[in-house]
Amino acid sequence: MSRSVTRVDPHVKVLDDRVVRRAKRFGLDVLVYAPHFTRLAEIQERAAAYTDDDLLVVPARELFTGPWRNRRHVLALGLDGPIPDFITLDGAMAELRAQDAVVLVPHPEFLTVSLDEAAIRRYRDVVDAVEVYNPKHWARHNRRARAIARDLDLPVFGSSYAHRHATVGEVWTEFDTAVDTETDLLAAFREATPRRVRHRTGLVHEVRRRAEFAHLGSENSVKKFDRVVLSGTEATHPRQPVYEGRFDDIAVY
Repeated sequence: MSRSVTRVDPHVKVLDDRVVRRAKRFGLDVLVYAPHFTRLAEIQERAAAYTDDDLLVVPARELFTGPWRNRRHVLALGLDGPIPDFITLDGAMAELRAQDAVVLVPHPEFLTVSLDEAAIRRYRDVVDAVEVYNPKHWARHNRRARAIARDLDLPVFGSSYAHRHATVGEVWTEFDTAVDTETDLLAAFREATPRRVRHRTGLVHEVRRRAEFAHLGSENSVKKFDRVVLSGTEATHPRQPVYEGRFDDIAVY
């Protein structure tokens, strides 16, 4: 395919036939799929299954660094190997640097799950872009995120951060280049390709924004209880056999 502008949603949590239909309906060219607590191999397999000539799905991991009470999320693309959750932020960033991954900062300074300005400044050499708009943000979060990106002179992005099907297509990042492959997308982030953050407006957008924010309630209550208490050790826990003990020394629990 040939295009001069590519519409990318750099962070979705859901992926199925309905998501793909919505993405195409709203003119998206690329989705970055990064579900919670899912192993990289599974994400890669699912992303490949939903990629076709009209929509590229790129696998990624949103890493949960630190313990439950002090989580710091980091979005990583272009991983060569698996990285678990629940390791130290320093350890995660060192591994991302070693893998030459594309590192994005989702929802900076949002609630208790995000990198703050001091942490972004500390790892500025690793960070490729800072998120400045997603539907879960309130206006003050977007203003603060833009200020951080401006003060640190970092590129920006916006995403739907969709945990709900209906949020897909509400936000995207528009790159001034053709993105036909995962390699193209990684290059666009690494090379700070010119881009614009776009989002829909109006009453429907506001309703969907509020629904996404409300989703935090179930995610951090019922679903969290199920993960922590009922379901046992997460598939992405550093002491799972798949990680072969490589991260035991930086595991936080």
